Amino acid sequence: MNLFNRKLLIPFKSKKIFKVICGLSNVNINELINTIKAAELANANYIDLVANTKIVSIVKNITNLPICVSSIDPIELYNCILAGADLVEIGNFDSFYKKNILFSPSQILELAKETRRLIKSKDICVTIPYTLKLIEQVSLAKQLESIGINIIQTEGCNIYNSNSYSSKNSQIMKSAINASYSLCSTYVVSNSVNIPVITSSGLDLISSSIAFYCGASGIGIGSNIIKQKNIYDMYLYINEIRNSINIQFNNHNFQAVYLSMSEKIKKKSTIN
Repeated sequence: MNLFNRKLLIPFKSKKIFKVICGLSNVNINELINTIKAAELANANYIDLVANTKIVSIVKNITNLPICVSSIDPIELYNCILAGADLVEIGNFDSFYKKNILFSPSQILELAKETRRLIKSKDICVTIPYTLKLIEQVSLAKQLESIGINIIQTEGCNIYNSNSYSSKNSQIMKSAINASYSLCSTYVVSNSVNIPVITSSGLDLISSSIAFYCGASGIGIGSNIIKQKNIYDMYLYINEIRNSINIQFNNHNFQAVYLSMSEKIKKKSTIN
């Protein structure tokens, strides 16, 4: 594992990364501060912000958490590094999806190459679009690894929007369905590359722990944290997820299942 950021190296190696996504279009500094304070209280590993140099400069002065910024513009990412960001992410595709703009593997690869050319000594994460076929995702992940990208992130989409049911079973179904794209991608990609994979999009209190069964080194959660009422509620939500993750990693049955799954994938997978 080749990471520049020393603060993140151990949690990535331990596969216990928790990234708090503070809203990738959010420039409301008061809202950002609330989310960041909750992340600090719950011992999150790092935060993900909009690629805005003014926001980065302000946030840098109020937290010691590593700051990641997300954009598809390599120049924006580079400028944010100059402003104090600790790592960058090529991602934040949602606004483009809403306009029916999709990204091809070659476009993502070129963005990654340009970003690495500009930013030589900081960690770069690349989000792989869920719109790509799994075989394309694996191929792209391998190419990204070969050009020196440090972290891969998988994503999904919100495909279960029904609010008609409030039963426990329907909540479990909603959780599983909304996280399914990202979890599936994580499962395949993490066994095809030797760099860390973060699972994001659609994760909640129920589905976040499943990501680690699928080979994730960490998770990224945003909207389900931000929609909590206050700093204390956000802290409780993050902390409950972290506790759930810690319980799993202390569970020998979990470790045995994960290792067994990994070996089976490596032996039987037909995706090269």
